[in-house]
Amino acid sequence: MRETYKLSALLIGAVAVVLPCAASDPQTAPGSQTVVVEVSGVNLTLTDLEQKNGPALFQARTTYYESERRAVEGLIDDYLLEQQARKEGVTVAELLDRHVNSAASKEPSEEALRVYYDGVDTTEPYEAVRSKIIDTLKQRRIAKAKAAYMQSLRAAAGPIVMRLAPPRAPVSMKDVPVRGAAGAPVTVLEYADFECPYCQQIYPVLEKLQTEFQGKIAFGYKDFPLPMHPDAQKAAEAAHCAAAQGKYWEYHGMLFQKKELSVASLKGYARDLKLDGAAFDACLDASKMAPLVGAQAAEAQAFGMQGTPSILVNGRFVGGNLTYERLHAVIMEELSAAMAAQAEVSGKSAHGER
Repeated sequence: MRETYKLSALLIGAVAVVLPCAASDPQTAPGSQTVVVEVSGVNLTLTDLEQKNGPALFQARTTYYESERRAVEGLIDDYLLEQQARKEGVTVAELLDRHVNSAASKEPSEEALRVYYDGVDTTEPYEAVRSKIIDTLKQRRIAKAKAAYMQSLRAAAGPIVMRLAPPRAPVSMKDVPVRGAAGAPVTVLEYADFECPYCQQIYPVLEKLQTEFQGKIAFGYKDFPLPMHPDAQKAAEAAHCAAAQGKYWEYHGMLFQKKELSVASLKGYARDLKLDGAAFDACLDASKMAPLVGAQAAEAQAFGMQGTPSILVNGRFVGGNLTYERLHAVIMEELSAAMAAQAEVSGKSAHGER
């Protein structure tokens, strides 16, 4: 989940599924001189477009990529089903009947139907909706059985390498607090708001991932205080005031754990961490860190981010429901891509030596 604010401003077995990135995506062709328009005899290129409008186009590219990604996932499933049906000498429909639909053939018990009915917001009597409940439960069983069956087919197929490259935001890491391994192959960058309840919910998830992938990922944080949160701006400034005394991450964690963000509380946390209280208070009262917070929030808006938390993994926007499973999967994809790239470089080097 995200708290939103409207802003103005494959290898499959032995078969490779390779979908080229859109030619209009300069992220996939740095420095491209492809001409996009001619004005008064002057050619303007993709590079010119990216320099002027790259951030503004990022969300549009991401939306298109996510649609393509869903289509590719469907392509994988269709291919695997067709291959398996051929092996078993049946049609795809017969294959699904055999391995998926049969799992939902048994009618739910009356007890299960009653339990489901009790949880439905309806004024209709049980008998009037009983058949609809049966259909709903059967469809859920079928969906669950198909997901499990497709997972088994993917596992049996061997490596599936997604070659559809996502767009990546060209973010600056200047003045950004970062923790984790130096030179890590994966950087997780969060744009968030200390007062946002969804940011507070994702905090332990990010902590878990940081521990699980220790040595493999770096974690950065940028401020995106939303206008509906009266204490978020000062909380963000306070974290940077603590950073000036070398205690950013300790203070960052305290803000998410305590959740009390009044100015008095912010100053109290500085004392809890044994910071120089007078220097901290002067920094906070004078809003010395406001320009830095404002610049990071403006960057988030330029990238079209409409809520918090918004997370980039190696510049790749992670859409959908921000869960541990979702973020873990994206990090694993990025680690696998980094390993493959390193192996390719090593292979070329070895070939050159010969």
